Amino acid sequence: MAGDLIAALVALLGERHVIVDPAELAALAQDGRGATGRPLCAVRPGDTGQVARLVTLCRAHGAAVVPRGAGTGLSGGGCADESGRQIVLLTDRLNAAPKIDRLNRTAEVGAGVRLSTLNAAAMAHGLFLPIDLGADPAIGGMIATNTGGARLLRHGDMRRHVLAVEAVCGDGTVVQLGRGLWKDNSALDLKQLFIGAGGATGIVTGATVALDVAPQHQVTAMLALADPRATPALLADAERRFGTLLTAFEGMSPRAMQAAFDHVPGLRPPFPGLPDAYAVMVELSGNALCDSDMLEEALALWCEPRMTGPDAQVLDAVVDGGGRHWAIRHAIPEGIRARGQVIACDIAVRRGAIMEDRALLIDQVARRWPGLQIHDFGHIGDGGLHFNMVWPTAAGPMPAGLADAVRTFVFDMVVNRLGGSFSAEHGVGPRNIRHYERLTPAAVRQLSARVTSQFLPAPAAAAIPLSQTRNQG
Repeated sequence: MAGDLIAALVALLGERHVIVDPAELAALAQDGRGATGRPLCAVRPGDTGQVARLVTLCRAHGAAVVPRGAGTGLSGGGCADESGRQIVLLTDRLNAAPKIDRLNRTAEVGAGVRLSTLNAAAMAHGLFLPIDLGADPAIGGMIATNTGGARLLRHGDMRRHVLAVEAVCGDGTVVQLGRGLWKDNSALDLKQLFIGAGGATGIVTGATVALDVAPQHQVTAMLALADPRATPALLADAERRFGTLLTAFEGMSPRAMQAAFDHVPGLRPPFPGLPDAYAVMVELSGNALCDSDMLEEALALWCEPRMTGPDAQVLDAVVDGGGRHWAIRHAIPEGIRARGQVIACDIAVRRGAIMEDRALLIDQVARRWPGLQIHDFGHIGDGGLHFNMVWPTAAGPMPAGLADAVRTFVFDMVVNRLGGSFSAEHGVGPRNIRHYERLTPAAVRQLSARVTSQFLPAPAAAAIPLSQTRNQG
């Protein structure tokens, strides 16, 4: 049966676009967190028509299709399972040059186009897709996971930028939803069912996305805080003071920052004398009417009164216009991975309570598992927290079952006690599906199943699983 399917895929796509070599398949069994799987084969369709035909073909053979973009995901969504019966569908050939409409401020783009490629084309017109990530994902995966990133505070997530979607449903039907218009209320906005759906409603093959005007000037300030609990009040004050000039507000624990410094020798600590201080990075962006000098002065004036007096919230502040602070922030994930085995929790809570919730989680985890080292950082401006715990390399192999026990405990705390989310921006995927089944109300899961069944009718309802490539945030 497997041989017949592979032969049919070769007839459809050509031998060079059906991957069966074990070494190549092994490379495709990894994502940004090292997930493993065992795909039957991988296929590289060249256009939407081929995607539709191969989905129909795989469905007829009872084979599941797992879409995969850049492979930078963190939830295992772009990897096959261990059954050896799933087909990995690579979107890298759906990569025609983006079509930039400068006046409409949009881009028509294939699912396999990388974010860096789109932004290189858009920047030639003074535009960009303002989703800031520590990786270079494909646009299809960004749509399927509703990517957020570090500048969601100002620019929003992918849902805010997707104007139209081209997709293939589970029965091979091709749908074009939306027309690249900024405003269109002429019908149900069905494209929303494909954004953040993780591939459960179909495979995104292309889209029209709204672009933003690229800022001409960006300046950051790194603040060392006397007490992390001052962070929410500082955020609210910064929003009142700077309005739309405020484009990012990131938090970094001292241990997370030290991991970045240890991993990238060229990075320098902004506060050499305060190695244990929690840091907040504030970014302002402007244009010709608000240049770098003005932004730097505004940040300095804002920081100054918060650094003096008996109730000073800020111990030190460093303003930078050269990107050095972002280099620290983006080096943290790799730095953490270099320290040992990571137990990663991508959580979201109410942003006003984020530091109290963080302190509670740190206390509870430290009490139960003192051998774990907590390296947290996150998008404080939107309530997102990457609560990462490391079993250090020096401690030897991680005890069996520890990672699952820790993640279950943290997710239960976040959802049931703190009213938060166990999946802020990385998607559900195979790694989180058990927690989805435990922590998502039954009525919500049943309604979701009824919706997705319309895109993948019986009897082959398992032909496309909940699995589109996940982004690295």
